[in-house]
Amino acid sequence: MTSKPKNIFVQGAISPALVAESLEKHATEQNIGAHEIFLGQVRADEIDGRKVAAIQYTSYESMALTQMEEIRERILSTYSLACMHVYHSLGTVRAGQLCLFVFASSRHRNEAQQACRDVVELIKKELPIWGEEIFEDNSSQWKTNAFK
Repeated sequence: MTSKPKNIFVQGAISPALVAESLEKHATEQNIGAHEIFLGQVRADEIDGRKVAAIQYTSYESMALTQMEEIRERILSTYSLACMHVYHSLGTVRAGQLCLFVFASSRHRNEAQQACRDVVELIKKELPIWGEEIFEDNSSQWKTNAFK
């Protein structure tokens, strides 16, 4: 029997409290020597003279969760991690708010750092998650990911 993939989605912005709670939950883990955290934040970019006010995230959720489980397995088989957590927003996230939270923990920093970086890149390249940029004038356009 196959287990249900872990839900990575959060409605709206990711709260700073979730980040703090995640750190607090690991305070008793004495075999962990490093945590690497990536926080993605919505930028107020100016595009064609219009300023981004928010991004509306949508996803093909069941496919994204299955693919995230595959990414998780690849990362865990590549790096010696104590744990890894991923949260991604769905719905509207205003400029300045968090939309992606990746948290990797390991005995030594290099494993956590490399794993976190790889997870972020794989999420952007492989998961069916789309962002519609909503401008201050209420016009919108679909966002294209830049892999930098």
